[in-house]
Amino acid sequence: MPYFVKRLASMLVGLAIESFGIALITKSNLGTSPISSIAWVVTLRFPWISFGITTFAMNAIFVLIEVILLRRDFHPVQYLQLAVTFWFAATLDVSMVLLQWFSPTSWWLRGIGLLLGTTLLAFGICMEVTPKLIMVPGEGIVRAFSMVTKVRFGTVKVCFDISLIVIASVLSFIFFGRLNGLGVGTIIAAAITGVIVNFFNRHVRFVAPTDPRIKTTGTAVPSQAID
Repeated sequence: MPYFVKRLASMLVGLAIESFGIALITKSNLGTSPISSIAWVVTLRFPWISFGITTFAMNAIFVLIEVILLRRDFHPVQYLQLAVTFWFAATLDVSMVLLQWFSPTSWWLRGIGLLLGTTLLAFGICMEVTPKLIMVPGEGIVRAFSMVTKVRFGTVKVCFDISLIVIASVLSFIFFGRLNGLGVGTIIAAAITGVIVNFFNRHVRFVAPTDPRIKTTGTAVPSQAID
């Protein structure tokens, strides 16, 4: 199998795992992940529109903002973010259907669902990011703001996630007169996802952006030497 195909497969499987993790967090009834907060609140207000569709629409807006911010620095290949988002949105809808049966009422079951979902989300992020193919819109927009403002990516990411939660909260009060779709799970997911990502990166080997069989000199190592 060409090494590029392995990288692509890792990214697509990682996105599918991410979507299942977000669906599990959401179905745990403690809130959803920050990146999905606005899309989920809109879906609750307009239940005939699926979570996947609102997620795709939100990410399309992210790409549009990237185009506005970066202008000439936005290269056409980055429109592939929309294709990646389509796959993510589709698997998110499938995940929500698969988890229709899961609607816990006890706090301990909700907590288990939240922690398991956050773990899956972190694992999927590692699989999706490590091959370094296409940046998803949620990260692309943060990178765009970082480039324009000259502020560190991590700092912009924290501010961006907080902004999404604030906007989702405002929409929730407008739609329902109270917080709906957001909760302690949103805060916990925001706080521990990065920690779990760091754990997986230290202890699990994911598909690297370059073929490890290729030496830095560009000479391929015989497969027998690896196998």
